[in-house]
Amino acid sequence: MAPSNFHLFLSLIIMAISLSSLHGSLAAARNLLQTPLPTIPPLPTATLPPLPAIPNLPTATLSPLPAMPNLPTATLPPLPAMPNLPGATLPPLPSMPNLPAATLPPLPTNFPAIPKAALPPLPTIPSIPTTMPSFPFSSPPPSN
Repeated sequence: MAPSNFHLFLSLIIMAISLSSLHGSLAAARNLLQTPLPTIPPLPTATLPPLPAIPNLPTATLSPLPAMPNLPTATLPPLPAMPNLPGATLPPLPSMPNLPAATLPPLPTNFPAIPKAALPPLPTIPSIPTTMPSFPFSSPPPSN
């Protein structure tokens, strides 16, 4: 079905409205960007009154603490002697049952020789100088 003239006319009207609204939006954004920002007036400086002086408070005089009365030393009565308790008689422990002796095979006495692996010799450690080289940016060593 081929588009009719009405469909073509309707799509042109919709496109024109869209373009005009886009043009209006762009113009409004351009106007907003071109207007200068309002300046904020400077705030007045506030002058604060001086703080009042702290009055000198009188020092508090405390009365001396009363002396502790002499309390008699407490004497505790001796603890009563523990009564002799009869010795507890425990029944004898049951005897262990006779278990058959475990028969283990004898351990071998001759072990085969383990072949020695040929290891490379250890590397030698280079000698470390006893004095450290001085660097121009380092601080001098402390004197003893």
